[in-house]
Amino acid sequence: MYINRKISSLIIEIARQYPIIFLTGARQVGKTTLLNTLFSNYTYLSFDLPSVAEQAETNPELFFSRYPAHAIFDEIQYVPSIFRYLKYETDKDPRKGRFIITGSQNFLLMKNITESLAGRCAILHLYPLSFSEIKATLIDSEAMSLDYIIKGGYPKLWAEQHINTEIFFSSYLATYIERDVRNILNIEKIREFERFFRALAVRSAQLLSYSDLARDVGVAVSTIKDWVNVLWASNQIFFLEPYYRNIGKRLIKSPKVYLCDTGLLCFMLNIKTVDDLLKSPLLGQIWETYVINQIIVHYSFRGIRPEIYFWRTRDGSEIDIILDKGGKISAFEIKFSEFIQPGDAASLNHFIHQTGRENIAHAGIISRTSHTYVLGETIQVLDLQSAIDLICCQ
Repeated sequence: MYINRKISSLIIEIARQYPIIFLTGARQVGKTTLLNTLFSNYTYLSFDLPSVAEQAETNPELFFSRYPAHAIFDEIQYVPSIFRYLKYETDKDPRKGRFIITGSQNFLLMKNITESLAGRCAILHLYPLSFSEIKATLIDSEAMSLDYIIKGGYPKLWAEQHINTEIFFSSYLATYIERDVRNILNIEKIREFERFFRALAVRSAQLLSYSDLARDVGVAVSTIKDWVNVLWASNQIFFLEPYYRNIGKRLIKSPKVYLCDTGLLCFMLNIKTVDDLLKSPLLGQIWETYVINQIIVHYSFRGIRPEIYFWRTRDGSEIDIILDKGGKISAFEIKFSEFIQPGDAASLNHFIHQTGRENIAHAGIISRTSHTYVLGETIQVLDLQSAIDLICCQ
């Protein structure tokens, strides 16, 4: 079963504006299925196949003579030399939508695109399925947000019935480490890398500390930094940077790290059921990971890279989401509770006081509430969808 992707209309629109589209995203997020559905008249080639990659690598002129236009080149990171020929081909014939390229690794791809294809290529990011996409497609489903958190957003888990989630993620993790990790960085300590990934999962929605990870995994800090970059390059994690408008304040300056899929996160934390989730001491972190992911995915439907930050002081005050637009700040806390109490707004009230009420556009708590309401004078209590509608329209 094909699940409609909300980014589809944007991809079609952008194909009318640029000669090349680059669609990036982790393995198994559905890039190939989406593009073959939207552009069924295009020739499809995967450089995952060594024979195809070799043709493009050894004789690019012959290769492009066979596929002069309207082609999808999948997993293009396996043929890095092809970018200069793409530039030559599009300069010779700049028709819109000539080539669509995909990749699941960011390091050399982004470098090659910015150096060779600047102005010729639009870059879009495909994330795992959002909860709203699943609900819109599976009309008869009883899927709730907690079920989604445990299962995650990889399309295969929702499109095919009776998929064993544990086997899927176990295979995904093994394939990811063997293919993407070895391809980006020649890592010999595979067992240590997997232990590192699981240690990082425990820290999703927390400050990134290289030294803590190095101590727990038993490798050098420099190695941890390389491995974190591998996860980022292969679209497995993302960061929120700290917000510090007033440099004079004693603020935390380390980023927070998040896994890009809560299903993979729950798998690595050995959370298999809703009951496991509700009893987990990491419930708050998992919920925050889910909320931040959903907001970022909804920005991607418009092709926008969100400017979202967090705020934390050394005395423990923290705001999970900060947006600064036109000098006006929006601040949101994330709470798992269905029933928000006045005490839950302590950090928000402190932030509003520090920043000045006149500088605040919106202040709210994103929770599991069944309806929106106002807490005190200015703080809104919002369900996730209402928060997304408010945040992503800014």
